[in-house]
Amino acid sequence: MTIPPTLDRRSFLAASATTAFVALSSQASAADLTEAERANVKIVNDFCATWPSHDIDKLVSFFAEDGSYRVTETSQPAKGREAVAARIKGFLDQVQRFEVLDTFARGPMVINERIDRFSGGRLKSWHGVGVFFLKDGKIVEWYDYTIAAERT
Repeated sequence: MTIPPTLDRRSFLAASATTAFVALSSQASAADLTEAERANVKIVNDFCATWPSHDIDKLVSFFAEDGSYRVTETSQPAKGREAVAARIKGFLDQVQRFEVLDTFARGPMVINERIDRFSGGRLKSWHGVGVFFLKDGKIVEWYDYTIAAERT
């Protein structure tokens, strides 16, 4: 695939992730989720529902010890539970809620489309796709890709 000259690599990757999500989610209704996939979706949904509590210990408990989190496609991942906690603490108090719009799962992967709502800080809302890799009931990797952001 050739990248048009007006599209930088990051925009291309974000657009590709969004396109893949739309394509895969349109196929999701064609196949029932396995028991393991349903369990992974529940973990990710419970994780997203925990954010308004601002309970850092509860949020970090969803991660594997060596888990990683990348806030957006333009940032480096925080690696390890302590680094993930430090990254989350930087904006946790501003989170109002994560509104999950759609979810797709295959094996250990869960992909959700969300609108994250904030009060205060630089963002009012963030619309994007979260890609989660789970193992043994824990988030090993969580990477977010931006579709749009509303700044304050």
